[in-house]
Amino acid sequence: MFRILVVDDDKHTRRLFEDVLKAENYTVLTAANGEEALEIMDREHIDLVVLDIMMPKMDGYELTKVLRKTNNNLPILMVSAKQLPEDRRKGFIVGTDDYMTKPIDVEEMLLRIKALLRRAQIASEKKIVIGDVVLDYDSFTVSKNGKVIELPQKEFMLLFKLLSYPGKIFTRIQLMDEIWGNDSESGWETVTVHIARLRKRFEGWKEFEIESVRGLGYKAVKKV
Repeated sequence: MFRILVVDDDKHTRRLFEDVLKAENYTVLTAANGEEALEIMDREHIDLVVLDIMMPKMDGYELTKVLRKTNNNLPILMVSAKQLPEDRRKGFIVGTDDYMTKPIDVEEMLLRIKALLRRAQIASEKKIVIGDVVLDYDSFTVSKNGKVIELPQKEFMLLFKLLSYPGKIFTRIQLMDEIWGNDSESGWETVTVHIARLRKRFEGWKEFEIESVRGLGYKAVKKV
């Protein structure tokens, strides 16, 4: 049974989310702020976090930063009344996997949570299967019908990241930080170069493609 931590300073929101998630047979723990959340996670295993942004002591942005330093694969759904594009961008930059604005459609929230947990399972198994194509994280290979292509590490990590979240747009800065790290001396142009190499390698493959989203970045699209 999956264990979900709800972090929100509003007790009514915590109670609503707790009731909705328990009805779907999730085990639910709650915290009123980021500091309480970290205390809970020190002693409890958590599979996914649903968190608000505007909270006392430690807000959702700061909590997400801390979680990404200690558990890079933990699925995080940011839920907030902050609706401006810059708020959403900041959420993704600090490391959230998904972002919803209040008031929340709970049915949509449940669908997003299921999708995030499914992607987390992909990350833990370290394999992605798309039709006849298999991406194997342990060997940095992409195989199809017996043909095996071993990719350079960064190219593979970039492709694996995009295909783990089909349809999700990643900015060049996001990809740069996640694949190359904050301390890298390379510029975001490096991402563009690696995307071009991946497109050339897999040109003509019907299973997936990498699309450019003008002014934003890139997304992977599954075709089967």
